[in-house]
Parts: sequence; structure tokens; C-alpha cells
Amino acid sequence: MLLRRFFPVLLLLLTACETTMPSDLDITPGSIWTSGQPSTPPAVAVTPTLSYNLPPTRLPGDPELVPTPDNPHYTEVGSHGQEEYMVQRGDMLSAIAERYSVSMEAIIEANNLTNPDILEVGQVLIIPAVEPQPTGPADKIIPDSELIYGPLSASTDVDAYIQSKGGYLSSYTQDVNGEMLTGAQVVVRIAQAYSVNPRLLLALLEYRSGWVTNPDPVETDNPFGYIDDWYAGLYRQLAWASVHLNSGFYRWRAGTVTEWVLADNSVVPVAPTINAGTAGVQNFFAKLDGYEAWLADVSPGGFYDTYYILFGYPFDFAIEPLIPASLFQPRMRLPFGDGEIWAFTGGPHLAWDAGTPFGAIDFAPPGEALGCVQSDSWVTAVADGLVTRTGDGVVILDLDLDGNEGTGWVVLYMHIESRDRVQPGTFLRAGEPVGHPSCEGGLSSGTHVHLARKFNGVWVAADGTVPFNLDGWVSAGTGEEYVGTLTRNGVVVESFEGNNPINQIQR
Repeated sequence: MLLRRFFPVLLLLLTACETTMPSDLDITPGSIWTSGQPSTPPAVAVTPTLSYNLPPTRLPGDPELVPTPDNPHYTEVGSHGQEEYMVQRGDMLSAIAERYSVSMEAIIEANNLTNPDILEVGQVLIIPAVEPQPTGPADKIIPDSELIYGPLSASTDVDAYIQSKGGYLSSYTQDVNGEMLTGAQVVVRIAQAYSVNPRLLLALLEYRSGWVTNPDPVETDNPFGYIDDWYAGLYRQLAWASVHLNSGFYRWRAGTVTEWVLADNSVVPVAPTINAGTAGVQNFFAKLDGYEAWLADVSPGGFYDTYYILFGYPFDFAIEPLIPASLFQPRMRLPFGDGEIWAFTGGPHLAWDAGTPFGAIDFAPPGEALGCVQSDSWVTAVADGLVTRTGDGVVILDLDLDGNEGTGWVVLYMHIESRDRVQPGTFLRAGEPVGHPSCEGGLSSGTHVHLARKFNGVWVAADGTVPFNLDGWVSAGTGEEYVGTLTRNGVVVESFEGNNPINQIQR
């Protein structure tokens, strides 16, 4: 029997680890150089601050000049009759609903499920018939680079911008796991962790609740209007929003989305000529709106106008392509010392919380002890880089050394113990220590390190066209989370949770 905690958002299957809403991320990029560094460290570029009063280059309603070109995603859409699905190991109701483009509520009702938290392997579910609405709007709302925490994201001084507007957010504070944060700190923390553009988060806050400019908004607990006790407060509301922005963005990029399921159970085919950034915004509003409200929000005159008023024409910020067709991973090594034998415990799985691609792989240190035990083994730098941010289990290694994690290649280490953890501003050579593997940060069933990559702020899949290549070991997945292989010269290492001959790997 499979026991699942039921939430109205896509949840993760916990095996080796989850990177769900870590509690304590340092939001200040490092600019110091610690002892023991090279006598002439690489220069750290200073990112200019973006002007808030950009002269309007286009007005809402002006014709688009074919912004954000993208190959149309023509996929089969349309109605489907009633179907049946047999529950497989690891299935979640949210994922089944997403696969068939129906709501979880519709499946619950069709099957008279008294406890949707429990699914049994082999259980046959009725998937109810769907008659979709007309195809959704083809209007592009934002470029891809305005959804992710990309090259220009760090150029916005979020605190100064919020204070200049004088709204409720400017005086907002929240206790986040024992640390009192300002509204600006909460926005930046979530933006960096989920790799979502803070400008987009601010515009959505303003559109849904007026928090940016209104000092006395009606809604002071749930600024996006998503009502759930677990998601009350700015921190979790922003995390919830980021999950659904990312889900639309990455599903569109992967070509796996054909319809949006709206809050009133309407099903809307996705217009094939939108772009990934617009798909993220459409998916966000799909989780909040019925059909008529959704059309208003994602059409001209809706959210787009609020973004324009706050920041100007969004396509003026477009950086394209974010991911060049010729992208290749720079040389990287396994994240541990020479001669050591570690365990490959997690094949491709979520890079960072639901909504992100299968961009991470896991390694556990030597030893027979199971569970969350302290380890004196060292996780090491996979390449030369600058540590720009650390926090609750997190270390960010910036490989282009410009101090901006929204540009170029960036490596995320997760579950790094606070003891002996490298400090922000430290330049590391490949093979130098980052810290000890642990269970700190997110959720974890055992001591290990979670490794993921970004390029220009976009999470890079470990089972896609640019897999991990660590000392020649190349990652691959099966489509099932945490299941995968590392292959080098015909030798295959299989992922396995725990120590087993099939998952041992040596540098």
C-alpha cells in the first residue's frame, strides 16, 4: 500500500532526498576572499542596478514585434472519453491527473475515493471524460528570461524597489524557521532558491493583492489568493507560486504539456505558439482561476498590464537564446576525493522541488551506517569556481566567476553540513573541499550530497541532451524518479538507495 500526503499541488516521492523549501538560505552573494586563496584571485564583476523608471518603448496593446521566437509546439489535443488507469509503484494522484489533463477532484469524484492520500498498487482508477474549452490565448506575456533567475535578475535591487513603492510589502516581516526576514529578503530567498525572477514575483504579488504599492491591502496572509493553512504567509505563498511557474515553464520546454486544467476543472488546450515563460504564467493562473477569470488574467489587459506598469515592456529584457543549441557542459569531476569509493544513490530526480526537471543526482559517502549520520568525508568542487551563496545545506558554485548565479554554469550542492562548510566568497579549485555530506536542508532519508546544475538560471536536466559528465561518467535516466545510471567506457553503475555493489563508484 502506498501512503501519500495529499496536497493540491504536485508533491515529490521521497526516496533519497527532497529539496523542498529549505529553511535557511543566505541571500547575500559573497564578495570576500578567505585565507588560503590564490594570491591573485579572479575578478568578481559588479552587476549594475536596473533603473526602475525605464521610458516606455511600447504601450499595452501596441503590436508585438514577434518577441521571443520559438518553434510552435503542435501537439495532439482534444477531448477524450472515459479511460482506466492501473496504479503503479510510486504513483501520486497529482501526477496521474496531470498525465491525463484532468483535475484530481474529478478523479476523486469518479472513483468515490474516501481517502485520496492512499493509492494501492494495481488499483484501477476511472479517468473521467474531458471536453476541453477552446484553445487558450496565444498572446505572449513575458520572455523566458523574465521567468527564471537569469542574467538580469540580480540587477534589480529588490529591497530598494519595494521601499520606493511604499506598499504593504515594504514593512512586512516574517519569521522563517526562527529567522526574522523582511519582505524583500523573503522574495530574494525564494527567487534564488527556485531560480525564479524576482521581478515576476513582485508583479504577481501586485496583480493579485496590491502588496507592492498598497500599504493597506485587503488580504494580508495569502497574497496570491491560494488558501491553505500550510501555505499561509509570504514565504510559502511565493514557494507555491514558484512551483507552478516552474512547472509550466519546464513542461513547455520539454513538450509534455498540451492542456491546462483550471481551478474550476475546465480543460484548456495550450496555444502552440506561446513561449515557455508565458506557459509558466498561464499555468500559475490555471491553479487559481476558473475559465473566465483565467482568460482575463492571461490575455491583453490582464497581468501583462501590471507587469508593464511596474517594470516596462517585458520583452525589452529578453535574453535569447538562454540555452544555445550548442550548449555543452564544461569539464567536471566526481564530487569526492581521489581513490575514494562512494555510492551512487540517486539517479535523475528533481533539481529543486516540484516543477523543476530531473536535474539532480545523489552520492553517499563510504560507510555501512544507514540514515542521517555524521560523516567526516569531504564533498569536493567539481570544477574551479566561486562560492556565491551558502545556507541551510546549500552551497552555490559559480563556474564563470562573475558572482552572479544567473549567468553561465552554476552548480548546486545540497545537504552540505554546516560544520566546516565553505564560506561565501571563497574561490575553489576543482577537487578542493566544499563540506561534509549530511541530511541538512530539505528532507533526506540518509547522509548524502545532492548535485544539480543551472545554465543562465535554467535548471539543466540530468537525463536530457546535456547530461552530467563527471570524470567521463555520463548520467542517464529511465523517466522514473531516482532511477538511472552512470556510464563510462561501457561500464555501467546503477543508482541504488544504500550501499550495494551495483552503485559503487570510484574516482
